[in-house]
This record gives sequence, C-alpha cells and structure tokens, in this order.
Amino acid sequence: MNNSSQVNGELHLRTQAFPADANPAGDIFGGWVLSQMDIAGAIFAKKRCNGRVVTVSIDSMSFLEPVFVGDVICCYVDSYKEGKTSLAVKVEVWAVRENDTQRFKVTEGIYKYVAVDGNRKPRSIDSKEK
Repeated sequence: MNNSSQVNGELHLRTQAFPADANPAGDIFGGWVLSQMDIAGAIFAKKRCNGRVVTVSIDSMSFLEPVFVGDVICCYVDSYKEGKTSLAVKVEVWAVRENDTQRFKVTEGIYKYVAVDGNRKPRSIDSKEK
C-alpha cells in the first residue's frame, strides 16, 4: 500500500463506500470514485470561482489501490492551474479500511472546471456569478 505520501490539499468530501457502490467482485466501481472526486473538485472550484462551475474534463487519472465496501474515503483538493475562465484542480482520494485507522492514497486525478454565468456561458473566475 502507498502509505508514505503526505496528503495535499483541503478536505472537501468524506464518505463511506457501501455495497450498492460495488461490482460483483466486491471492489468499488471506479465510476463511483470518479463521481465523488468530481463532487469534491466542484465544491472547491465553486468557492474559488465565486459561483457556478461545470466540469469540462478529467485531464489525468490514476487508480493506485482498490476501494472496498466499508472503506471511508476522503477527497482532498488543491488548485493545480488557473486560466481566465477555467480552473484545474488536483484531487487526491485517501482511504481508511474498515476497522483500521491508517489512511493511504487510493486515487488521484486532475479535474478541469469552467466558471459559467446564468446563461451557461463562460465567465471570468474572478467575477461573481450573475
């Protein structure tokens, strides 16, 4: 397991993996983990961009360890790159296995968001949503 790394970013989501999130082998679907990461990234981006954002891409993704039913995952987010209307964030997912206390990194990725106005048109990330 990848236990030597240090957490980067702020905690934006903490949740537990349930049986409904698993495949027949008992591992959690990668798509479920991706969606949790997108939620955490969007929370961070919405705050930084002063309003509504939309996900436009996942620029990189690495699954390092499986996530199992009962694991508690924590999504940490940090700014990666900023443009005029877009924001890329790095999302790290750390897990704690059921009946354990040690956390380790299971996934990381770069998500890109675009700040949009009320008409769903790109706007400056530094302006308030109108």
